[in-house]
Amino acid sequence: MNTKTVKMTKGDRIFVSFNYLFVIVATLIVLYPLIYIISASFSEPKMVITGAMWLFPKGFTLEGYQKILANTDIWRGYQNTILYTILSVVINLIVTIPCAYALSRPELYGKNIFVKFMMVTMFVSGGMIPSYLLVRDLGILNTMWALILPSATSVYNIVVTRSFFQSNIPREIEESAIVDGCSEFRIFFQIVLPLSAPIIAVIALFVGVGRWNGFYDALIYLSDRDKFPLQMIIRELLILQDLSSNTIASSSEVQEALNRKTELAAIIKYGVMIVSTLPIIIIYPFLQRYFVKGVLVGSLKG
Repeated sequence: MNTKTVKMTKGDRIFVSFNYLFVIVATLIVLYPLIYIISASFSEPKMVITGAMWLFPKGFTLEGYQKILANTDIWRGYQNTILYTILSVVINLIVTIPCAYALSRPELYGKNIFVKFMMVTMFVSGGMIPSYLLVRDLGILNTMWALILPSATSVYNIVVTRSFFQSNIPREIEESAIVDGCSEFRIFFQIVLPLSAPIIAVIALFVGVGRWNGFYDALIYLSDRDKFPLQMIIRELLILQDLSSNTIASSSEVQEALNRKTELAAIIKYGVMIVSTLPIIIIYPFLQRYFVKGVLVGSLKG
């Protein structure tokens, strides 16, 4: 059977060329900041401050990373952030998955009322002061639970997970399991959860990234520096860098020392950016296939 090759018209070639150009430009826009940050973390501080380094490293040095590895505050913040992130992900999954599954079942009486009532909280919030008073009255102020329990679940995550269950867990499978004598708990743990890997990965990634990057709630609820997450330590480094760069010294020697400290703080800043985002960069490729599938399927039905 002979097949004829479909030839592109002039308009098609222009359209395809425009698409390629757009993708290339968008890729360069995304890649340049990443390359710059990595290069700046390995470059001589003076090259970074003066703008001599604009793409690839100049005056290769590991001084910034040596300072980072020797900083006990950064390691303690790293340890705290890992602990907070793991607990937040586990607690969110424990709360979100069963709640969404229950709301996805057609036999649950009044489920639409529950969903609408919960969605009100997506648009109306109590505010910062009532939240602070609640955390204080619960007795969890200045503890890690002040960062974890108030965000133990998200209505958005529940709605997306509920849509996933409605679209991807066939009711016939559950009915067959019931006929075979399975209890509701056995159906949930042995049938539903194994089929829900995509949405579990999506929720874990949403919660994990949000907790890893979060610092505002730590700024409000934590006063003990030993409990600060990594993002709070990074915030302090950036503030100290700004203060040292704006300081006017009384002598040339002191001013030179301050300039050196400012230059070193610059590459430490870029190095900390790499160190703080490295775990997310490492984990994301393993969850990407679940992430794309879970988001698309979970958003098909409301």
